[in-house]
Amino acid sequence: MHLFRETFLLFSLNLLDAILTLIWVRSGVAPEGNDLMASFLDMGDLPFLGAKIAMGTFAAIVLLRWGNRKLARYGVSVALAVYISVMGVHLLTYLTAVGYLSTLLPQEQLPSVVEAIRASL
Repeated sequence: MHLFRETFLLFSLNLLDAILTLIWVRSGVAPEGNDLMASFLDMGDLPFLGAKIAMGTFAAIVLLRWGNRKLARYGVSVALAVYISVMGVHLLTYLTAVGYLSTLLPQEQLPSVVEAIRASL
């Protein structure tokens, strides 16, 4: 069983994560939570995107090459669950940035809610 669709989805989510992270960080809405990727981001947008794309490409090659193994199927499932959760954090970041969450929660509770969600990932 090859994992082409799952691998393509994982790579797409990785790329979307990179683009949204650039938008949030460069607009001052949120910091990069991963220290390693933050160091690439400090070097500039292209090193950051290059590192994200290189990691996504490497993962895709491994998954496509050994996608018939049980560990690969399990790994892609876990990775997709993590990236879908990351997309949820991006959605919360967007809702906070446009002010929607500030109308639902008191302003002093927003940072603790966002940090709790990030810590759960």
